[in-house]
Amino acid sequence: MGKSPLKQLASETAVYGMSTILARIINFLFVPFYTRLLTTASYGVVTEFMAYIAVLQVVLVMGLETGCFRFANKDGNDPDKVYTGALAAVSGLSLAFLALMIAFAGPISRLLGYDGYSSCIMYMGGILALDSITAILFARLRQEHKALKFAIFKTVKILVETGANIVLFFPFAAFCSRKAEALGIAVSELGPDQLWLLHFVSPTPDFSYVIFAILVSCIVCALLFIPDLLRLNLKFDGKLLRQMLAYSLPLMVAGLPGTVNDFIDRILFRFLDHNAELWQSSLGIFQAAVKLAVIMNLFIQMFRFAAEPFFFQRAADRNSRELYAKVMEWFTAFCGLVFLGVILYIDVVSLLLGRDFRSGVGVVPVMLFSYMVLGMLFNVSMWYKLSGKTNMAIWITSAGLVVTVIVNLIFMPRYSYWAAAFGHLASYLVMFALSAFLGQKHYPIPYRWGRLAGTLALMFACWGIATGLDHWLWPETAAGWALAGKLAVHTLVILAYCATVLPLLGASLHKKSPKMAK
Repeated sequence: MGKSPLKQLASETAVYGMSTILARIINFLFVPFYTRLLTTASYGVVTEFMAYIAVLQVVLVMGLETGCFRFANKDGNDPDKVYTGALAAVSGLSLAFLALMIAFAGPISRLLGYDGYSSCIMYMGGILALDSITAILFARLRQEHKALKFAIFKTVKILVETGANIVLFFPFAAFCSRKAEALGIAVSELGPDQLWLLHFVSPTPDFSYVIFAILVSCIVCALLFIPDLLRLNLKFDGKLLRQMLAYSLPLMVAGLPGTVNDFIDRILFRFLDHNAELWQSSLGIFQAAVKLAVIMNLFIQMFRFAAEPFFFQRAADRNSRELYAKVMEWFTAFCGLVFLGVILYIDVVSLLLGRDFRSGVGVVPVMLFSYMVLGMLFNVSMWYKLSGKTNMAIWITSAGLVVTVIVNLIFMPRYSYWAAAFGHLASYLVMFALSAFLGQKHYPIPYRWGRLAGTLALMFACWGIATGLDHWLWPETAAGWALAGKLAVHTLVILAYCATVLPLLGASLHKKSPKMAK
């Protein structure tokens, strides 16, 4: 007998999570590295570039990742034709975009205020082109349930990026320093004549090192897919591609405001931050604090990789909607555990940040809960993908974007990154409410809202109890040993949460309703 649907989803989530966990762990490990070797302003520049990359990639992929899942699972469709068409469309658009970025790198860098860094604009174009093309190839691996191969390729990409960062920031920077000293000149005066790598990066460590390291990893990742491309049976079907684009482009249009919604605050810092001259520092501090919420985002990404094809493949089952409701309950409960795990150990977790970045730690609970709501939104938004009503996503995500922009326009000039954090939360809550309401009308799923609300209430109650015990047992004047006592009490609170929520979910998992009986 094969695995149960929930067990299959859980096992694939774990495998996909291998690479995702490694990526987030390495990013986590690089947080103390970046926040100690880069200034808050330089880290802010890296954040701004990453925001542009995230937004533009949505456009270049055109929603065809989900479109491939939809059409490859339809009876009568040849998966080779589906993926050939998607690759042709994405490759054509991405390579044209790269050509434009190379041609106009100078004017774009000057417009952004980074004159002399036109190479970073070209690197950004290369990153976007390669990531967009390989996104379709990664989607094919997910469709074929090749989770292990997916994880291996992602892991290689992560390790290459890590290695490139280490080489640039340590041996290369040290070598440049010694070379300049030997020549009797300043490090900044070194040029390509002294060292060939200076054709690509500056002799002094800055944000360009991070961007170049990402480009190197994208090139290596693309090379890994060459055998897969050679084995792909190329079968182009123009009619099928037009059908895919008709389905996928609304997802792209919907995904664009969604991604813009996630990153627009990073772009708005340039225009709205209360300290106009130091907006890059404010952005760097905010991004460092957001990194402490990475564990929540980690689980959501792991879950999404496995859940999207899983939901489509189970759509025809007559008990699929009850299954989706149970998935939502387990997902919410685990997110609650992640939330408590980070918040109740924040005294230790915050030490990852350099001293100059710790002023932003207060926004971590807000961002953790924001990401939790975003994950729940992914679950309740599957209805428009499964029913084909993808145009509804445009209105939902656009409403969220409007909320984000309004919150930041009104409050960022006064509250800086606090406005950015609460803008995320307000936006995700609005989108969740809209999607849940419309989903129950067009594709009803029997979510047990009372149980979900109870899980959230339990999570916040545990946080409140732990905070109250802190004030009662460990006053601010207490000695350093109080930290050990706080962590011990917080661990007991987390165990109490697990002991309360898991038996309820376990009973739900084994209980079969009449609707689910075969």
